[in-house]
Amino acid sequence: MPTRTDLPELDDLLPTVDEIDVKTVRGAVSLREFTAGALGYSPLWIKGLFAVRMVVARVLRLETTGIPASRRLRPETVSFTPGAPATFFEVVRGEEDHYLLLKVTDNHLIGWLAIITDDAQPESTFKVVTLVRYLRPAGRFYYNLIRPFHHLVVASMAAAGTRSFAPR
Repeated sequence: MPTRTDLPELDDLLPTVDEIDVKTVRGAVSLREFTAGALGYSPLWIKGLFAVRMVVARVLRLETTGIPASRRLRPETVSFTPGAPATFFEVVRGEEDHYLLLKVTDNHLIGWLAIITDDAQPESTFKVVTLVRYLRPAGRFYYNLIRPFHHLVVASMAAAGTRSFAPR
């Protein structure tokens, strides 16, 4: 089981997960702006990957959430309330100007997406953390199959989060 001591916001989850991935970017945006920009990023190539994912999921008999809606998120619509929706994720917990933890559960794995910021001025550092817990062997197979695409998608989302809104 991977462990990291530099993610105290996730200390309760780290011992329970099978995969941890961290992407770090800097930008002159707030946590709400970053989150809206990252989760709202939906170019055609990502929609295409989600369409392929649906086919793979069907073949592997995995639950599928479909292609996420391309509705543009706004910073004021980003919720920190546990249980609230955030695209196809659900809010687990968060702290304004510090972090937001989101979760999606399928029948083969549980995935968390955490966005953590130092809220520095004029540029903040953002850690985009993916945590994965396998629920059955198909989860490990699926994640390893999509891993290269996951890196591209999350890195692109992180970059979009830093440029989507005017500086504070």
